[in-house]
Amino acid sequence: MTNPLSVLVVDDSQTMRLIVVEQLNKIGISNVETADDGRAALERLRERRYDLMISDWEMQPMGGEQLLKAVRQNPACARMPIILITATGTRGASWLAGANAYLPKPFTDADFQKAISAAFGKKP
Repeated sequence: MTNPLSVLVVDDSQTMRLIVVEQLNKIGISNVETADDGRAALERLRERRYDLMISDWEMQPMGGEQLLKAVRQNPACARMPIILITATGTRGASWLAGANAYLPKPFTDADFQKAISAAFGKKP
C-alpha cells in the first residue's frame, strides 16, 4: 500500500540520501524529494510543503542545526515533523533545535520505523 506522505530528505551524502529514500520506499512512501544541504532544503521548502523532513545534522555549507532553526522560524512550515539523522552524539542539540525525532547512524529498519512514529507523536 502506498503512503501519501510527502517527504524531503536532506543529506550532503548521496549514499545516505539513497539509503533513506530506499527505507521510505520499503514502507510504502514514494513521494520523496531530496536536497544536498540545508540551503537547498530551504529552497525546496519555499517551492512546496512537505509532510515530513528527514535531515542530516552535519552538512556544509548549511548544517542541520541552522536548517532546523530556519524551518521552525518559518510559519509556513514550522509545524512540519522533522527527524534528525546523525552519526554524532547530538541528541540534546537536536531537541533544542526543534527536531521531533532523532535517529543515530547506523540504524535498522525498526529504528527507522520508530523514528517516523515518534516524529508524528505516535508510540511504536
